[in-house]
Amino acid sequence: MAEDVTTVEDHLRRILDAVAPLPDYPQPLMESLGLAAAEDVVAPIRLPSFDNSGMDGYAVCQADVASASAESPVHLPVVGEIGAGQARLLAMSPGTAVKIMTGAPVPTGADSVVPYEWTDRGVAKVRIDKAPTLGQHVRRAGEDVQEGDVLIEHGTVLGPRHVGLLASVGRATVRSRPRPRVVILSTGSELREPGTPLGHDTIYDGNSYLLAAAARRAGAIAYRVGIVPDEPRAFLDALDDQLVRADLVVTSGGVSQGDFDVVKEALRPLDTMWFGGVGMQPGKPQGFGTVGDDATPIFTLPGNPVSSYISFEVFVLPAIRTMMGLSPVSRPTRRARLTHPISSPAGRRQFVRGDFAVDRGGPFVTPVGGHGSHLIGDLASSNALVVVPEDVTSVPAGEQVQVLWLDEEF
Repeated sequence: MAEDVTTVEDHLRRILDAVAPLPDYPQPLMESLGLAAAEDVVAPIRLPSFDNSGMDGYAVCQADVASASAESPVHLPVVGEIGAGQARLLAMSPGTAVKIMTGAPVPTGADSVVPYEWTDRGVAKVRIDKAPTLGQHVRRAGEDVQEGDVLIEHGTVLGPRHVGLLASVGRATVRSRPRPRVVILSTGSELREPGTPLGHDTIYDGNSYLLAAAARRAGAIAYRVGIVPDEPRAFLDALDDQLVRADLVVTSGGVSQGDFDVVKEALRPLDTMWFGGVGMQPGKPQGFGTVGDDATPIFTLPGNPVSSYISFEVFVLPAIRTMMGLSPVSRPTRRARLTHPISSPAGRRQFVRGDFAVDRGGPFVTPVGGHGSHLIGDLASSNALVVVPEDVTSVPAGEQVQVLWLDEEF
């Protein structure tokens, strides 16, 4: 490999050495969804917090109704009623019954609940046609969670079930790392906003939407900035305006060898920036460094949409996940059988667009479209990337290959 081309691993290492998890702080529960817990959460109470009824029915002493059957029912006086959240009757005497609703506290003196279905639903007196077993239909205090139990371990990615559990034990917040604020800048005087007319030499700005959507899906807060023309001063002004709200900046375009590569021209004087080639296809021209007083990480990605998106997957996604405290930081690879042969240039790690499917005989992946880094239609038709190592120039059909499944949550 040429000396001026770095490996994918070395460039990723450069990036991960420069980013760190964001400071954690207490987040409201609904804001914590999808974030990593930055604490061990210990139950402050037990669940259930008191013995309560698992059915609508009658609280009884099981010994009083043990002989009940359809042929020989037991009749008991009903001495009160307890609804959930409306407990006024706290105790009952043997030989009586109390009407009770699901979730209501079981009164002292009762040890079982007879469901309505086993009774005549009497008001002053109830006929019981079937006996519960001792403790049946009573949810015992602490049978789910005991006070002091570790409910959620540090690093757990919080999902709906975790949020529900935290709320159930009275936690209104949980310490977690926030979503990184990612600013996306597209450069190019030829770019136009979707919904506006095109000239004979202009194109719509798809990259900023592509990258903002990818950042949002990764869990970040994405700010898509308007198009920046091919003027270094305009680019630096736009960048300076955005740094106040950025934990990370992503640009697309302007990092190759052309006369109008504005990003490289504007940032190259900074000794905190690196520009060069990475041994991959697509996505060879890359730049990374830090800018501003807060040393905000900045990724300068190539302008072709496929190159830009694959660069995001390989380099930006791990940085976002590192900032969020998520693990693993890189998308895991899967093994799949290749349905059609592919070729690859020597010395480059190629990422081939593919369609990954699990079918009889195991996972398969089918190459999609051509190798062109401008073919966003083929990219949209893909759900995976076939990873061809640098020392492999061809892969026959039927071979097992490494695949990045782009639609997989991890």
